[in-house]
Amino acid sequence: MTIFFTIISFVFALGLLIVFHELGHYFIARLCNVKVLRFSVGFGRPLITKYWGKDKTEWVLAAIPLGGYVKMLDEREGKVAPEDLSRSFNRMTVFRRFAIVSAGPIANFLLAILLYCFLFMHGVSGMKPILGQITPDSPAAIANFKGGETLVKIGDELVSTWQDARWALLSKAVDRTPTLIVETRSIEKQVVSRELDLSKLNANDLDDNFLKKIGLNVYKPKIRPIIAQVIPNGAGDNAGLLINDEILSINEKEIVEWQDLVQKIQDSPGTVLLMKIRRNNTKIDIKIVPEVATQVGKEIGKIGIAPKIDHSKLEDLLVEVSYPTNIAMVKAINKTWETSVFTLQMLWKMVMGEVSIKNISGPITIADYAGKSAQMGIASYLGFLALISISLGVLNLLPIPLLDGGHLMYYVVEIIKGTPLSEKSMAIGQKMGMMMLFTLMVFAIYNDINRLIPT
Repeated sequence: MTIFFTIISFVFALGLLIVFHELGHYFIARLCNVKVLRFSVGFGRPLITKYWGKDKTEWVLAAIPLGGYVKMLDEREGKVAPEDLSRSFNRMTVFRRFAIVSAGPIANFLLAILLYCFLFMHGVSGMKPILGQITPDSPAAIANFKGGETLVKIGDELVSTWQDARWALLSKAVDRTPTLIVETRSIEKQVVSRELDLSKLNANDLDDNFLKKIGLNVYKPKIRPIIAQVIPNGAGDNAGLLINDEILSINEKEIVEWQDLVQKIQDSPGTVLLMKIRRNNTKIDIKIVPEVATQVGKEIGKIGIAPKIDHSKLEDLLVEVSYPTNIAMVKAINKTWETSVFTLQMLWKMVMGEVSIKNISGPITIADYAGKSAQMGIASYLGFLALISISLGVLNLLPIPLLDGGHLMYYVVEIIKGTPLSEKSMAIGQKMGMMMLFTLMVFAIYNDINRLIPT
């Protein structure tokens, strides 16, 4: 069911972004009086075909949902009836062609703005940026950050959630800011300003574990190792564990909190463990063998139990921020702009070798994120859609032949020269663009596979 849910979440996300992108091309083409022959979502064999509009445009849903296209009337691609010559794409002024081609990426940015605006109006939930245990000998430890403090301000930016904090820190790290002023609020409500040294971060540090590399860990309330649920026929059930049992030790090593228990179980797939538990004020020993499971390509143990959680403590860690429509729209535009600039910075630094190419994600990773964000709720999923829509818009604006940005590059040259590029030059560009995109895809898929293989 999880795989099915992930696939559905990914296909819906991909379909929505493709449709918005192509509708951008379609509407501006119609506005410029260009005749549209086909609007296709996907490539390959058509599954559903409908003809609609005064031009009898062919609307197609194709078998391979990894893109789409808008086919316009063009003399370079076939014969055009004399009465339709004025509506041919190739006969449009260079400025109209520029507008039609750029409309696709712009539509993706507009979609992101709408999604972010809705989220900011509806309310953005997140974890309060409270610091957990600071990693010893890390930049945060050297700066004397303390567990239990709350992040308040990073540089000039106020932060309300861990998502805000991570974004602000990552942006500064990508900008190669050597030192950063960070304000925290102590448990005693005192605001403290510290200098965080980011100068020793390298290209490989800007990944999913970025915060841990700095030494900042998310605060997690301690959960006592008391069982609240035992899954029928699981290893715990078969070993005789019951609800309300408290795990005291495993192999004579004391278990203080639930995370200690989880770590020991996961590290011991298929291994006999001696577990000491407290049941009704009586201590008893139980032997248990964790089942072998696979997680992200790595074998782990599991016994099928869940903890007793004080939900009031978790609710205290959550915060929800919402804004009126006008402010939400401004914040949405700023968020889209900042994310677009950040994406370009990351791409440029990858080219320059300042950021690892391991940050490039392919379809497998994107599908995984789609499924996980959808499981977390509609707000997380909409945030994911906005981020991917921006990425798609930025990617398509890159000056690579075959992409929209490549065509826009041709049109800029045409504006400067006064005449279009030769067919031979464009053909060479197409081949180069194909090689570049193929190379990019190879890196992305390689990274996807690498993430699935345990290190």
